[in-house]
Amino acid sequence: MKMSNRLARSLAGMLGFFGLLFGVFGAHGLRTFLESHGTAEYWRTGVLYHLVQAVALLALSGCRPVPRFAFYLILGGVTVFSGSLYALALTNLKWFGVITPVGGLGMLSGWLTLALAKRNEGEGL
Repeated sequence: MKMSNRLARSLAGMLGFFGLLFGVFGAHGLRTFLESHGTAEYWRTGVLYHLVQAVALLALSGCRPVPRFAFYLILGGVTVFSGSLYALALTNLKWFGVITPVGGLGMLSGWLTLALAKRNEGEGL
C-alpha cells in the first residue's frame, strides 16, 4: 500500500508542531520544574531529535513515492525516543531511559533503510 504525499506531509507537520510546542513548553512552562529536578537536558535532547526528525520526514514527504518503510521507522523511532525522554524528564523514573535506545534504533534503521534503498528512475529516492 502506498503512502500518499499528503498523509506523509500531514504527519511530518504534526510532528513538527508538537516538537515546537514541547520545546516552548519546556523552555517556559516547565523550566523551573525541569531545572529543579535536574532533568532539563533530557527534555532538550528529546526536543532536538523530535524537531530534526520532523524536518527529515517533511523532506521525505516530497518524494514520489514516499519511502513508506523508512518514513514509519523514523516516525516510530522518534516517537519512542523523544517520548521516553519527555517521560523521564517529567517523572525522573530512570526505567524510561531503558526504552530510549529502542527509539534510537528505530530512527537509525529508518536512515539506514534510506541509505541502502535501490533507486529507480523517476522516483524521489
